[in-house]
Amino acid sequence: MATASHSSLNNSFTARLEAEARALGFVAFGVAAADAIPDAAARLRAWLESGAHGDMLWMEDRAEQRGSPTALWPEVRSVVMLGMSYAPAEDPLRLAGEAGIGRISVYAQGQDYHDIVKKALKALARWIVAEAGAGVKVFVDTAPVMEKPLAAAAGLGWQGKHSNLVSGEHGSWLLLGAIMTTLEIGTDVAGDAPHPLRCGSCDACLRACPTDAFTAPFRIDARRCISYLTIENKGPIPAEFRQAIGNRIYGCDDCLAVCPWNKFAASAAANRAFFARAELAAPELADILGLDDAGFRAVFAGSPIKRIGRDRMVRNALIAAGNGGDAGLVPRIVALLDDPAAIVRGAAVWTLGRIDPGRWAAERAARLTDEPDEGVRAEWLAANR
Repeated sequence: MATASHSSLNNSFTARLEAEARALGFVAFGVAAADAIPDAAARLRAWLESGAHGDMLWMEDRAEQRGSPTALWPEVRSVVMLGMSYAPAEDPLRLAGEAGIGRISVYAQGQDYHDIVKKALKALARWIVAEAGAGVKVFVDTAPVMEKPLAAAAGLGWQGKHSNLVSGEHGSWLLLGAIMTTLEIGTDVAGDAPHPLRCGSCDACLRACPTDAFTAPFRIDARRCISYLTIENKGPIPAEFRQAIGNRIYGCDDCLAVCPWNKFAASAAANRAFFARAELAAPELADILGLDDAGFRAVFAGSPIKRIGRDRMVRNALIAAGNGGDAGLVPRIVALLDDPAAIVRGAAVWTLGRIDPGRWAAERAARLTDEPDEGVRAEWLAANR
């Protein structure tokens, strides 16, 4: 009896692994060798040295491990890269300029994707252990793993000029997860070859950025990115970016939404049940401005938004309110001038000045002398009213 070759056995295992992954909800699958991104560490180091990561100091702290899978886990031999679609059912840009409405990035309009993707990854990892007895580790965006270069090396797509992964089948709407394993999985099957760049001369994503965060194609300065400013940034939003933020209160989809490859991405209707919560698709700014800490935790329970906390979310909503100009929000804004959080008070000062300069002047006369925070005092003293 003929014995199957090692290659055919490996390909058979990979095919069964992919079938299991797709049954678990992953729409993109590929395998990369552990050493598939040899240039990633140097690129990361140059980006960090430029300071473009801003206050994301955790990227510095584990930069060496982030640069290579083997630096994180020496025993790893293969990395299974997976993508779950979150293609929106509606245009993410449809609410631009809607006064009184806050815009939340598509991925955050429901249950925390970390939980969804990790649950599926763990199920697939258990399958690998049962079938091959190999060691495994799963990762979803919270560990020092460079998912996007690995996904490109595994053939899921390519890193576009906006630095995010682009797929020929799913556009810019993939949530990535990784399973590192001690198993040497063959990468000689269709779909696993490193993906070529297919952006061509298109620069729609670069031109779409409201804050000019792209210093060059494929290179982003996070300190200018609205996602960074509204999520990672713990302090006041710099004045130079406030108007450009518009009514975005958590993240920004603009560079993703204009990608021409999205025309091939079918709406992830089957998965939207996991991701979408109707009340987060177009939240009222008045509701956000009225939240205390307990209310914030109740509204955003199970959402990725919960990690930024109430103060940052109210800060963001105040900036959006200032850009919207809805005078009906003035009572809520004035109430927030007494908020315990300095970043909220400071944002309320700016917003009130934008909407009601007369009330701002009266409140300034009454409050400036007793304001204990230097940053909030600076907002009161700003001349651009």
